[in-house]
Amino acid sequence: MILVNGKVASDIEVTDRGLQYGDGLFETIAIHDERAILYSSHLKRLEEGCRRLLIPPIAREILDEEVVKVCQGISRGVLKIMVTRGSGGRGYQPPSQPQPTRILSVYPWPNYPSIFMEYGITLRVCRTSLGYNPSLAGIKHLSRLEQVLARSEWKNPMIPEGLMLDSQGHVIEGTMSNLFIVQDAHLQTPDLSGCGVAGVMREFILKQAFNLGLKTVVRPLMLADLKRAEELFICNSLIGIWPVRRLGESQYPLGPVTRHLQHLMQS
Repeated sequence: MILVNGKVASDIEVTDRGLQYGDGLFETIAIHDERAILYSSHLKRLEEGCRRLLIPPIAREILDEEVVKVCQGISRGVLKIMVTRGSGGRGYQPPSQPQPTRILSVYPWPNYPSIFMEYGITLRVCRTSLGYNPSLAGIKHLSRLEQVLARSEWKNPMIPEGLMLDSQGHVIEGTMSNLFIVQDAHLQTPDLSGCGVAGVMREFILKQAFNLGLKTVVRPLMLADLKRAEELFICNSLIGIWPVRRLGESQYPLGPVTRHLQHLMQS
């Protein structure tokens, strides 16, 4: 099912600013047993994105009702929520009184090989870099061309993810994931104040690690820091946690911190 502003549909106006300029936001949410997982956290990020882009927020009760509707009968799937600024005239100037467009759609669960979660993955470094832009950092806006270009750099299905750096060489994120390393008994993740998406699963893991008494650190990371890491893993709302076994010439064990966090999420 696809709902556009609450009605079953499969198209939008060609004047919609989400199509014209990528002027909007989106959330990708796992559905398990008709429930949108970590829905409140996704909604919180969506609301923050609307605030920062000056898009009028969608009423919570409207979204709640539509999410329940599209998730009915879905035992396992993917919910995508998009909010755009709505239609407007030609030019970048936003309309003075925007009428946002909301789109809810459901997709099949991705058929990722189970070995990625169980035994880990090979990660590569992308040539495409992320532009520094604090005004957009953290939110999941519709302008994903950097990720599109990065993901087009390789075709090997057994390398499921690529690591993206910023123009200064700082490690930021994967094309579809956030990154964590374990070093000196500390769980560390890149600083995303200049670019990158602050993932819902990243936030969840940081909270769970804190509750477990693990020291967590958010700081700038370089590739040299990853080479010295004791454990390395990536995460997002659909894959959960995938251990990284290899990055370039570096190899990593299936470490206890990664395994413990995986088991905690699956329990």
